[in-house]
Amino acid sequence: MKRLAPVLLVLAGAVPLVVAGLLAYRWATAPPPEPDAFGSNRPDVAPLEAHPSVLYGRVTTDDGSTYEGPLRFGGHEEMFWGDHFNGTKDENPWAADVPPERLVERRPRKFLGVELDRERRIDLERPFMVRFGDIERVERKGGRLEVTLKSGTVFDLDRFGADDFGDGVRVWDGSAGVVDLEETRIRTIEFLASDGPGDAVDRLHGTVRTSQGDFTGFVRWNRTECLGTDELAGNTPDGRLDLRFDTIRSIARHSGDSSLVTLDDGREIVLSGTREVGKGNRGIYVDDPRYGRVLISWDAFERVDFSPGGAGPAYDDFPPGRPLTGSVTTRGGQRFTGRLVYDLDESETTETLDAPIEGVNYTIPFGLIASIVPAGGDADRIQVTLRSGEELRLERRGDLGDENAGMLIFIDDRARPVYVVWSDIVRVELDRTEVGVSPLEEG
Repeated sequence: MKRLAPVLLVLAGAVPLVVAGLLAYRWATAPPPEPDAFGSNRPDVAPLEAHPSVLYGRVTTDDGSTYEGPLRFGGHEEMFWGDHFNGTKDENPWAADVPPERLVERRPRKFLGVELDRERRIDLERPFMVRFGDIERVERKGGRLEVTLKSGTVFDLDRFGADDFGDGVRVWDGSAGVVDLEETRIRTIEFLASDGPGDAVDRLHGTVRTSQGDFTGFVRWNRTECLGTDELAGNTPDGRLDLRFDTIRSIARHSGDSSLVTLDDGREIVLSGTREVGKGNRGIYVDDPRYGRVLISWDAFERVDFSPGGAGPAYDDFPPGRPLTGSVTTRGGQRFTGRLVYDLDESETTETLDAPIEGVNYTIPFGLIASIVPAGGDADRIQVTLRSGEELRLERRGDLGDENAGMLIFIDDRARPVYVVWSDIVRVELDRTEVGVSPLEEG
């Protein structure tokens, strides 16, 4: 045993050296770290010059630092005035105008064969979604966000709910360069018009063909890729292939989990095996001027043909929203006219009606809508007529579903608004108002 002691001591002293050597080898041979949410560990962040079509603003941090320039949320997401800012409303201020007993619903439930009535308060939590061109300012205040629209209307959002603010902001500041700011550092974002002389950004634009018809406008493939310099990734028999969108003429659904890509030079390539080119695709946004924005599911998608589309609208192309006004007709034949609050939620022309039809989800600013006629009985479609005269038959889901909380009508000669439940409404007519340039039109 005495002879083994020196050997054990030597081995004990060698172990740390061996471990250190293995760690050094692993560090030297390990792949580079993945980019963070902004890709800030990449030295090749593309420059972005100020242009009227690109988001622009002044960001102030908690320590008082100020950065001004073109903006992009999440480093790789929203960057145009027609893109949508999403969030969750912190509370519903319109609930105070509804008799409390009307906000409680009774639903029968069976327990051990006995049918019981169960009361519950109607869910009034609602998402918030407007175009960036409609926003004047965003401010972080503790656990909430205060979003001020151009109209002066202020919305309180839950900062800890899902929102674009939580993704952080990248600023191309003229002095500081590229600055990536996490949400916890940002105090305010003030959106500003820019007449910057930079070149127009190469945006994806084209016609998307679906089982529900064709939609033409600016395109966001898989909800994120929106530039010619973005890449479409997929697998071929020879391995993985990344294609820049500005080399692609069209993409067609090839199977449930693959796409046929036609390049500008006429070559055709089948890509598969990634969420971008198959059933994992999260959908294709199209900013179609007839409807505002549609989201096309992979199941409804058939083909997209890319084409030039211009730069898109500038900040000043979005006029302030106006109060939603019109009339509501009930099943009893009453007709109320005044300022409207739809679904105890939307009250301005720039807010949107959201409803799908067979894999295509419409997000339509109320300023584009002429009337809504809820179907009676068990019909599963509701007629929405647009200012253009086009009629859509949308599913009873989203803002047209049974969860709709009804409408308030503020009538000039009444101290309190009239409240009408959704099931009692047979027709809603909206006054015509200006909603601003369509995201498709050139800026």
